[in-house]
Amino acid sequence: MKKYEFILPCHFGLEAVLKREITDLGYEITNVDNGKVTFAGDLHACARANMFLRTTERVLLKVASFKAETFDELFEKTKAIPWEEYIPKDGKFWVTKANSVNSKLFSPSDIQSIMKKAIVERMKSIYKIEWFEESGSSYPLRVAIMKDEVTISIDTSGESLHRRGYRKLSSKAPITETLAAALIMLTPWNKDRILVDPFCGSGTIPIEAALLGARIAPGIQRSFLAETWSNLFFDNIWSKVREEANDLRISNVEMNIQGYDIDGDIIDSARQNAKLAGVNHMIHFQQRQVSELSSSKKYGFIITNPPYGERIEERKNLPKLYSEIGDVCKALDTWSFYIITAYEDAEKHIGRKADKNRKIYNGMMKTYLYQFIGPKPPKQR
Repeated sequence: MKKYEFILPCHFGLEAVLKREITDLGYEITNVDNGKVTFAGDLHACARANMFLRTTERVLLKVASFKAETFDELFEKTKAIPWEEYIPKDGKFWVTKANSVNSKLFSPSDIQSIMKKAIVERMKSIYKIEWFEESGSSYPLRVAIMKDEVTISIDTSGESLHRRGYRKLSSKAPITETLAAALIMLTPWNKDRILVDPFCGSGTIPIEAALLGARIAPGIQRSFLAETWSNLFFDNIWSKVREEANDLRISNVEMNIQGYDIDGDIIDSARQNAKLAGVNHMIHFQQRQVSELSSSKKYGFIITNPPYGERIEERKNLPKLYSEIGDVCKALDTWSFYIITAYEDAEKHIGRKADKNRKIYNGMMKTYLYQFIGPKPPKQR
């Protein structure tokens, strides 16, 4: 089967997590850059990446890269690409996104328009037709220009991969499923250790932990755009990948995962989301404030995304809230705490400097993952 390169975008600061995921799937990393990882593989690898990767936003099939400093260059080099190998005669195609950094070509709308014209000209000469009905499958293109280097790709995922299909209801400041999964994977947590999220909101962190612990593929409940590309995906690739996902699932797993929130309506939403994800029996949700958190169990994990004052009127409450988190840290002295927040005085009010601290961009917002690492449990005989 023909080899391609696939570009996988992710949150800035989480490239190493995604790289490890791809390597664990068995594929060769070809490049790591800010906010994206590239790997080599066939179309079966493309389907598996969409199905199994928990921390990427989408899987982009790289078509070409070249240097262009003028719109004439962009037109001619785009036209020279063998588009007929990717897009059938009835395919619907457009440049859905164009971005440019430190390049002579910087107008997204002009870049999109010129590239569309170039592709049409190429396909007119190949298919010997003057008008494309575009009544078939969709092939959305993306172009990124960095220092005059143009990279063109086709989106194989469709909807962003953080949309697993289970979160119908969300809190006012939800953490994305991809970021939640990455936070868990940055810790040594496993399904045999207790995990609590005291600010669970709509349940994303507990649900992602349950999916991970039960080895449920993040894409098992959704479809992918490239499933409709009958010109490229032969041999029942997608059905084989779904079969693989179902075979990997652990059906009788027992886990101690708990989610708390002060808002009872949000807890109801979390329960509903967990039910849609098929993991409601693995998670205990309860309306409770963080100051009430206690446990007789040892060596547990807190992984959480507490409020950090998105609204001005909420900021006055943050010192007290983070002090309460600090009190819980002291009480659960064998536990490990992983707290992602944009609140700059978090350590000050928690009353302890983090053992580790990792910068992660949640969209355009700079956040920090404060890691308060507890002792390792004694080895069992």
